[in-house]
Amino acid sequence: MSDSPPKLDPSAPATGKVRGPLSRVLAPIRGRLVIATLLAAGGSMLTLVPLAGIAHIAQLTLGTSGNAGAIGWAIAVSVASLFAGMGLVTAGELLAHQADNHITHQLRVAIGQRLMQVPLGWFSERASSEVKRAMQDDIGTLHSLTAHFFTTLGRAVGAVLVSVIYLFAMDWRLALIALLPFPAFFVFLQRAVKASAQHMGDVVAGMARIDNAVVEFVNGMPLVKAFGDRGNAQDRYRAAVDDFAATFTGFTRPLVASMARANALIAPVTVLGVVLLAGMLFVAMGWIEPLQILPFALVTPGLCAPLQLLHFITHDLNNAVAAAQRVQALLDTPVLPPPVPARLPNGSEVRVEQVSHAYVAGSKVLSDVSFTLAPGTTTAIIGPSGAGKSTLARLLLRFFDPDAGRITLGDVDLRQVESRELYRRIGFVLQDVRLIHASVADNIALGQPGATRAQIEAAARLANIHSRILQLPRGYDAVIGEDAQLSGGEQQRLSIARAVLLDPPLLVLDEATAAADAESEAAIQHALARFAQGRTLLVIAHRLDTVMHADQILVLDQGVLREQGRHDELLARQGLYARLWAQGGYQDTESKALPTC
Repeated sequence: MSDSPPKLDPSAPATGKVRGPLSRVLAPIRGRLVIATLLAAGGSMLTLVPLAGIAHIAQLTLGTSGNAGAIGWAIAVSVASLFAGMGLVTAGELLAHQADNHITHQLRVAIGQRLMQVPLGWFSERASSEVKRAMQDDIGTLHSLTAHFFTTLGRAVGAVLVSVIYLFAMDWRLALIALLPFPAFFVFLQRAVKASAQHMGDVVAGMARIDNAVVEFVNGMPLVKAFGDRGNAQDRYRAAVDDFAATFTGFTRPLVASMARANALIAPVTVLGVVLLAGMLFVAMGWIEPLQILPFALVTPGLCAPLQLLHFITHDLNNAVAAAQRVQALLDTPVLPPPVPARLPNGSEVRVEQVSHAYVAGSKVLSDVSFTLAPGTTTAIIGPSGAGKSTLARLLLRFFDPDAGRITLGDVDLRQVESRELYRRIGFVLQDVRLIHASVADNIALGQPGATRAQIEAAARLANIHSRILQLPRGYDAVIGEDAQLSGGEQQRLSIARAVLLDPPLLVLDEATAAADAESEAAIQHALARFAQGRTLLVIAHRLDTVMHADQILVLDQGVLREQGRHDELLARQGLYARLWAQGGYQDTESKALPTC
């Protein structure tokens, strides 16, 4: 067996017949798991040899043909089989854990590599908990499967198989009767599964109602404290809990009854009773000798535990299948095609040429949009909510590619520019600030890992965040989320410092002051005004009073570029921009003007 199995290829389609997600995920270690299962099964069989040895020794001792030599050999074989079986089971467990470590490492690396290639817009459409669940929780579930399920399955099946063969070899008639409780067990088990399946939908719906009621109850707690309102949310929460209790009772009553009958059928005392009654009947009829009952009395009750174990581990299999589906979905995530051939932009002029885009087929967010960002100018994009402003900015940042048309930077299509080169030329400060669990200095230098402390501090000064950083317990070495607790506006200034350090010729701002209070907003505006000098600026504006000094204003409505021009020109046209301006009723525009170049 090779120590270096083929690497996991998440993009490779299944060949031949279509394979399930679990089969695809475990493909690189399938051989190891098969061998581990066989080792565990063989070991389990050998560990049961002493039971047959005891029965054989009893027959030799109580019978007329017993001798010390035969008894000694029986003891030696039993002891040797026991230790050999333990050795095989241990080898199987070790191999399974090695296979688990291998696939866990492969999956995490493969998912990380995949996510490095997906469009940035993919992350904005998903909660981080969803990705964390697949990368951490679901892979943990697969660990239980690969490290324990298959060897447990091997041990259980091996024990059942060797026991049944041995019993039939002793006396097939008594074996048939002794094994009757076990088919009955599966009949009751099937009834229990059907009974639970009928109510499972109600249980899931009840849990969903409790989740919603809990969120509503917690969110409404400030109102309860402030106004003493102890109805509404609290009543709905209590009703959801009471309803779920009633639903769960209806779910468990038939399940518990059926499972109790099933477990009672294969309880060791029940199985032993069946063996003894049938054995005495056979002895009375002269079919067998009394000593022939002993193998059945020793071995048959031992089948109870493996069969119950097989039932319990099916839950692990069901959970693992669901986990594998989510993991495989991540591995199958579409990626942005690499630039072929890769080209370097010649300059910083941006052209948006007849761009259209839709998140859902048949429902366009942008339709045939065209404009140019001249170097050193400020362009503002405004429009009603849902007009496509942020989508347009994210297309420029290549969070995803347009469905039609193209965007060029320095006469080169963005699809031909490597991501590293693209983000050296285009910086961005978005509403949703993303900081990593690392030091403040590392967060600022995220795009320039080799930056010196002096360069990092200079960027922080320009972003008006340097003095706040010095107030942290460890200054620039303070860790975000630990001893660096920053407000929304301070996080925004930290992201501006990150963009400053990259020193890009083009800067995209999507309402950079949305999360800031009045004091932080003034600091952010001042920082952006200094940073914007000499750069091409694209601003997604949600307040019209911030755009009047822009070199050009783009007015979007329902994904269509309705108007384009300067503030005075657009007002003179008496079109959509003029109506939006009149509806806003802004007078004091100087204090909140855009940073200009």
